[in-house]
Amino acid sequence: QVQLVESGGELVQAGGSLRLSCAASGLTFSTYNMGWFRQAPGKEREFVAAINWSGGSTYYADSVKGRFAISRDNAKNTVNLQMNSLKPEDTAVYYCAAGRRLIVSVATKDYNYWGQGTQVTVSS
Repeated sequence: QVQLVESGGELVQAGGSLRLSCAASGLTFSTYNMGWFRQAPGKEREFVAAINWSGGSTYYADSVKGRFAISRDNAKNTVNLQMNSLKPEDTAVYYCAAGRRLIVSVATKDYNYWGQGTQVTVSS
């Protein structure tokens, strides 16, 4: 079955950096667009970043643009999220998702598979 396993979340001070990774199995990874979403306590899950199947196109939420970078390695079936200049408001559980659509989407409904999430906590 399809599995997406996130890693890399931890407690970090404001201004610091983290690199999240998501390892995919059970699917033809190179045919899926990949996204990162996050959910803070009491809030809805929100879009963070996405990358198309080839890695040629990337998309970011305005709140992370210029600070986060998404990348993928189709040979290793992994997608990464480099997070720099972290802020306390970036604190959330971060989820990796895979979606098989013609167009990369920022909507959770357009992603078919989800990981269990990894906690990122940014202290002030």
